[in-house]
Amino acid sequence: MGSQNQFRVLFLCFIALLIGSSQAQLQQGFYAKSCPKAEKIIQDFVTQHIKNAPSLAAPLLRMVFHDCFVRGCDASVLLNSTTNQAEKNAPPNLTLRGFNFIDSIKSLVEAECPGVVSCADIIILAARDSVVATGGPFWNVPTGRRDGTVSNLVEARNQIPAPTSNFSTLQTLFGNQGLDLKDLVLLSGAHTIGVSHCSSFSNRLYNFTGKLDQDPNLDSEYATNLKTFKCKSINDNTTIVGMDPGSRKTFDLDYYRIVLKRRGLFQSDAALLTNSVTKSTITQLLEGSVENFFAEFAKAMEKMGRINVKTGTQGEIRKHCAVVNS
Repeated sequence: MGSQNQFRVLFLCFIALLIGSSQAQLQQGFYAKSCPKAEKIIQDFVTQHIKNAPSLAAPLLRMVFHDCFVRGCDASVLLNSTTNQAEKNAPPNLTLRGFNFIDSIKSLVEAECPGVVSCADIIILAARDSVVATGGPFWNVPTGRRDGTVSNLVEARNQIPAPTSNFSTLQTLFGNQGLDLKDLVLLSGAHTIGVSHCSSFSNRLYNFTGKLDQDPNLDSEYATNLKTFKCKSINDNTTIVGMDPGSRKTFDLDYYRIVLKRRGLFQSDAALLTNSVTKSTITQLLEGSVENFFAEFAKAMEKMGRINVKTGTQGEIRKHCAVVNS
């Protein structure tokens, strides 16, 4: 009996180790021993390049959203497909930028510590550091994510909120990721930096309901301005417009002021005013300080960075971010 009990204890310990290895948690300084210079390498590269190309901060931040909303934060958005069926081939991702930037960082980190640091961690660290480099908030990035091996166009098309999303769709898609209405408002605040192509909102200017009409929820004076000076036709796919005009390079509260004035570019921006909770949250943010917004945005970003992460023995550490290991 004694030997049987001993065997049972050893077996249970073995099972516990297996479960622990596949369900390991993210932690601050995950690479402190395995690649102690990793985060500094990423930070230095980002700081150096964002100084010369500040417009890249917004695309890197957008990449985090688009990665985490599909299969969790596992860098599946970086994978290439020989049949053009990967996430990056989906309509929401066709205007994503920053892939080469992430590849450059990965090369530097691989040279320092081969096969240790995941592309999934690099995406989030690079986005955080790029926002900080443009004067935006710092947030903690616990690390230890592993990279996924599957990337699916259909999933990206269905799970990434579109600029044409109404409130119900936004609530559902964010809720599917464990994000609440406060997170929806805070994460929408990322629109305080960056630009959009006219094609993402021109239907609001020229053909909102299919009757060559204008979206009544868009300030008419602003709509006229856009049609006169920016998006001069519904077929304009190249002109870009600041999502936070006059302040698109500064991480601040102005985006929320613009939304309240019904001058948010997207239907998804306007949708925030159609719900009492999200509208109230915007008002509260504007009544507070920019430091408070920074702190709240940081919490939301850290929360999003934990969506369905792969840790322990799940996934892999890709050698090259665009392809799975052979």
